[in-house]
Amino acid sequence: MDNYKKVQEINKSLNIDAVLISNGNNMRYVSGFAGETGYLYISEKHHMVITDFRYTYQAEMEAKGYEIVTIGNAGYEEAINDILRTDNVKRLGFESGDMLYSKYVELADKLNVDELVPIKDEITGLRKIKTPKELEYIKQAESIGDKVFAEMLTFIKPGLTELEVAARIEYLLKLYGGERSSFPAIVASGINSSMPHAVPTNKKIEVGDFVTMDFGCVYEGYCSDMTRTIVVGKASDRQKEIYNIVLEAQLAALDFIRAGLKGKDVDKVARDIIYNAGYEGCFGHGLGHSVGLFIHEGPRLSPNEEDIIEERMTETVEPGIYVRGFGGVRIEDLIVVTKDGHENYTQSDKSLIEL
Repeated sequence: MDNYKKVQEINKSLNIDAVLISNGNNMRYVSGFAGETGYLYISEKHHMVITDFRYTYQAEMEAKGYEIVTIGNAGYEEAINDILRTDNVKRLGFESGDMLYSKYVELADKLNVDELVPIKDEITGLRKIKTPKELEYIKQAESIGDKVFAEMLTFIKPGLTELEVAARIEYLLKLYGGERSSFPAIVASGINSSMPHAVPTNKKIEVGDFVTMDFGCVYEGYCSDMTRTIVVGKASDRQKEIYNIVLEAQLAALDFIRAGLKGKDVDKVARDIIYNAGYEGCFGHGLGHSVGLFIHEGPRLSPNEEDIIEERMTETVEPGIYVRGFGGVRIEDLIVVTKDGHENYTQSDKSLIEL
């Protein structure tokens, strides 16, 4: 089924005449249009891309079978009102989770409809189960990350700064075929590795440091995500202990995950191992999240996630231990869930690497 027809079914279920899609990832998923500005309009009679002159040709190339509307000098509101009038729209849905309040106020003031109806994540939810083509793109993006990690093991040495390492990672991601980084690369060394989302700094890598590298790229619009933690020099007994607990937790979660489980149940497997080892309070984030056109999608693997994990959903599995004043470890793979288990897209070594 064409994706716009799925949106038409959502419109019917919500008793709205049409919907104005503003989330860029949803626009791309439904129509193929990947421009940075515009709306997707879908009613029973029409499926349109509304954009400006800068993106008209791109929309024509990418959104096959869609009507392309180029706005004039009067802006989006006039163009949308012309469509609403033709379609006799009374109740217009909008993506309340995506739209700024100021933009909502502007649309509410200028659009000629009886009611603007907020829709939650119904359209975003269409993206949860990946198609075979989407999975191909995600797998390819992750394989680029594996190549980058292998090369970084020949690059990292004492004296390099976290920023230099991060810059090298992002350069290699593009060199090996990524369109761009799927998020700014995280490189955290020494005590900085105790911060799960540390921002790379001018701190120099020293002998004895943990170095955590969390990175990914975009391939054909789809994201990858992986994390590896290494030691520069010889690992101490405490470093080995922490690393092995995290690895045990990750392997147990990977062995447990399969379609039909709640996200919180998978999270609990890894969390129990870490907490029972004496590190309760040192694993403060969820075990993982889905990836796709956006780097953080649902469902998640977290203590509060009630949603069911289904076949062809992608998930990261990334337990960690973070000890303030000492350092931290995170190990992250990207998998696709299957009926009886998973397929792991991340092939990089997970044994403790000492450079």
